[in-house]
Amino acid sequence: MRPSDRDIEQALIGWLPRQRWFAGKGREIAQVEIVSGTELSGPGAPPGPEGPELRHTLVAVRQDGARDLYQLLLGFRHRLPDRLRYAEILALDGMHVYDAAHDPELTGVLLECLAAETRVGPLSFHRVPGAQVETGLTSLAGTAEQSNTSLVYGETYIYKLFRRIVPGVNPDLELNLALTEAGCRHIPRLYGWAEMRVADQGEDHPATVGMLSEFLRTASDGWQLATTSVRDLYGSPAEVSADQAGGDFAAEAERLGTATASVHRDLAEAFGVRQVPPQALRDAAARMEDQLDTACADVPELARHAEPIRAAYRDLAELERPVPVQRIHGDYHLGQVMRTDRGWVLLDFEGEPARTLAERQAPAHPLRDVAGMLRSFEYAARFLLSGTPGVHHRESDAAQRALLERRAREWADRNRNAFCRGYADGGGPDPGAHRVLLRAFELDKAVYEVRYEARNRPTWLHVPLSSLPHLTT
Repeated sequence: MRPSDRDIEQALIGWLPRQRWFAGKGREIAQVEIVSGTELSGPGAPPGPEGPELRHTLVAVRQDGARDLYQLLLGFRHRLPDRLRYAEILALDGMHVYDAAHDPELTGVLLECLAAETRVGPLSFHRVPGAQVETGLTSLAGTAEQSNTSLVYGETYIYKLFRRIVPGVNPDLELNLALTEAGCRHIPRLYGWAEMRVADQGEDHPATVGMLSEFLRTASDGWQLATTSVRDLYGSPAEVSADQAGGDFAAEAERLGTATASVHRDLAEAFGVRQVPPQALRDAAARMEDQLDTACADVPELARHAEPIRAAYRDLAELERPVPVQRIHGDYHLGQVMRTDRGWVLLDFEGEPARTLAERQAPAHPLRDVAGMLRSFEYAARFLLSGTPGVHHRESDAAQRALLERRAREWADRNRNAFCRGYADGGGPDPGAHRVLLRAFELDKAVYEVRYEARNRPTWLHVPLSSLPHLTT
């Protein structure tokens, strides 16, 4: 007999905060409530009462007066294999409840539902017109740190299981559908998606809960390529400059800039471009100041950089010309791009996870994406510093620390400049001709990073903080 919903809800209070994708870390959970449960049959599951069972589940989590929805695939087994022990949520009266996203015996049902365009309960599965979905493939849950869970099926598909569910069409699906229709070659092929009806303010609205895309089996992760380049430079003799190191990344950074401009053009054609008046810039600067105030309260170390950041926001507010806005990626960094045999490919158009859906869907100046990637080059340059021999273990070696700092700045500047050059040559707005906009966007992103890291990855907080002295001078 399965544990009751009440038992599962109580277990989730302790289990949810330990999950990387849970957005409410650091805040007390007042209540967890199962608001939807839909039985799905897993292909290949052993028949009879001993076989695993799968239930698609939506839970409401209340924290600080707010209510957020999260998607779970709950598995039920009388005997839990050792390989699934780490995914266990609850064991009661001889029944184990666990996160079945990690159970390949059950997750094949998602492919079957997409292939058949199944409708069951509040769930509906859809294929992109003309796309075919192969079934019978075994999944493997990704281990990368992210706000969702990715299931890789063989070397063919990747299914993004959205964890935090918001009523409405997820921008990742919305933009990928439009770019697929436009024939964009810088995104993975989209095969299908899943959605469910979610009650919101007394009405049912569709909400995106998953999407199936091409798995880029020969691709190299942009973050890994960049940090490998940094590692090569740090391991080179002191007299070797960034352009002389064996793993120089600048040519790839330039090609990435060109690919980014191409995607921005496709998004502009698909969704249009409009001009916003100078008042919109003043409003944006005011929102940036509000975020800065909040971040300084959360992270006091940020306060020492606040004045030059405010000055950049004032410069933005004083611009007296209309600016173009359009749909953009919204959370653009090296972890969102892959180098393939057909060039750079952009992933994850969902937007910044801490933003509201309306904020993530709002048009913005394309230099916001450029600013995000420039910040990512800073991250790549500085991420390794804390783990580089001599930085913390030899605190007295000032010369060694100064050398590594100089190399971090050299690598970041070289690749930032190459990316901007490629972006401008690819037809994007020249970053060098819009310095006030770009500086404000980049500082706003840095402030967001400080607050995000303090909440979610405190061991990474030094990365954005250490780049601010260079950025604010």
